[in-house]
Amino acid sequence: MISIITTRRLREMTDGLDGLEAQVRAVRSDAVIARRLEALELEARAQEAEAEVDALRARLLAEGGERARLEAEVERLRAQVLLDAEDRVALRQLLKAVRKDPRDRVYVLFRWGAFHSVHLSSQAAEETAETEGADRGGWTRLAPGAALPPASKIDWRIQALPLGGTR
Repeated sequence: MISIITTRRLREMTDGLDGLEAQVRAVRSDAVIARRLEALELEARAQEAEAEVDALRARLLAEGGERARLEAEVERLRAQVLLDAEDRVALRQLLKAVRKDPRDRVYVLFRWGAFHSVHLSSQAAEETAETEGADRGGWTRLAPGAALPPASKIDWRIQALPLGGTR
């Protein structure tokens, strides 16, 4: 079948087609703009999320460092508590020994002026120093009333300390 189209009808159809093509171009342009805006929004959200992750990582590292510092401090304090407990045990033993064998003095052993140990006799103090490396024949006695050299200049020194009341 043959259809006949008038010029006017052809012009109307062409104009309608042109209008539809313009609408399609406008919709496509709007779609492209919408996709670009959506991509920009997603990019901004991704950057915000990355910044938040970085901040959380930094916070975690800082807290990890603080935790390590605190754990080291706890270990140091535990070691100190153990040393304190050992000191208390040694002092109790010394007190028991002194109470069993009442003496009027104890002998304190010093190394370069720093406290080393406490003994019931000067011989025990000498033996302890000798096991730590002191010269067996290097012990000397100061004359009564003689001035002591500075403690930091003496390798090993034994000092008798009175027990009991003040003197």
